[in-house]
Amino acid sequence: MRDGRGPDGAPVALRPVTATLIWIVVALVVVGLYLSWTAGRLDRLHARIDAARAALDAQLLRRASVAQELATSGVLDPAASIVLYEAAHAARQADEDQREVAESELSQALRAVFSDPRQVEEVRSAPGGAEAARELSEAVRRVPMARRFHNDAVGAARRLREHRKVRWFRLAGHAPFPMAFEMDDEPPQALVDRA
Repeated sequence: MRDGRGPDGAPVALRPVTATLIWIVVALVVVGLYLSWTAGRLDRLHARIDAARAALDAQLLRRASVAQELATSGVLDPAASIVLYEAAHAARQADEDQREVAESELSQALRAVFSDPRQVEEVRSAPGGAEAARELSEAVRRVPMARRFHNDAVGAARRLREHRKVRWFRLAGHAPFPMAFEMDDEPPQALVDRA
């Protein structure tokens, strides 16, 4: 019996132990490929969260900067300027653990200052006010979109990380558990309607 052939030259069936080992190896390879694919997917979701957070931070910074510029331009009345400037400054200077609260307070200040459509018209009629109102209107509309995109990415990563296979095999590695960015991002209606 040479080369897996019997005395008559016909092929000999693999022994049951050898066939079982081959199936075990195939199963382990398939499971390994699946776990590798899942880990890669989780890694891509974490990269997407990082990119979405950077975009959200950029939009929040832009909104605070435009609000601060408008507050110091002399276009608004002094009380509105102070309220808007302080809220925008606090949002720009907030620590990470206080950021959601500070950004929510800026949203509330924007709604308070621009609650009356006549305030928007006064800003637009001032020299350079039309451009400032347009920039602020764009900024306040982009923040909810950027936050929604970020929170959608966080939700997808969290759902995947909650699977048993991800927890059991520690496929997330040492990446921190993703957290949604929760804030009041409702824009002032008078500012958005007239854009």
